[in-house]
Amino acid sequence: MAYRTWLRRGALTLGLWAGLHLIAVSTDGCTDRGAPADLAVVLGNHVSAAGEPSRRLQLRLDAALALHRAGLVPQIVVSGGQDPGSPPEPEVMKRYLVEHGVPAAAVIEDRGGINTYETARFVAAHMRAHGLRSVVAVSQYYHLTRTKLALRRFGVEQVYGAHAPLELELREPWSLLRELAGYYRYLVRRYPDAS
Repeated sequence: MAYRTWLRRGALTLGLWAGLHLIAVSTDGCTDRGAPADLAVVLGNHVSAAGEPSRRLQLRLDAALALHRAGLVPQIVVSGGQDPGSPPEPEVMKRYLVEHGVPAAAVIEDRGGINTYETARFVAAHMRAHGLRSVVAVSQYYHLTRTKLALRRFGVEQVYGAHAPLELELREPWSLLRELAGYYRYLVRRYPDAS
């Protein structure tokens, strides 16, 4: 009986912790700073074989466009990978931004951004090489807390977030739970010395 009580209490504690974490992630992800930064980074997502950004990716790009048009970021890093049969995500992302008025020279492609960790590694190295200190991460709200964590762990001093316009999807609960696990995996992950 004591064993079952212990299990119930453990499950309740874990459930409470997970619920509080998800509330914190959602609050953090929906809180945009709205102040200038040296650059923005848009994290990749699926593109079609015809070279069109997925709706999720288009929302991210539109959020970055809004930052650029408001004069808040002079440069935008587009980071992603490549699915079989589709063009590289950064190529599609850059084309979208340029077609919507961002100068090509202001868009930096990172074709090695196969995941959030690799994107953060690239952005941190780029910022160190160019003496930059602040970055706005652009993605869906639930992805921003983990992204900001990775950037900070790679040594970026000032990290902010800008969430894509909200469009709730059926996969929303899964995306939130995925970020719950991903955050703690990134928290304990080893990062190279950023000094």
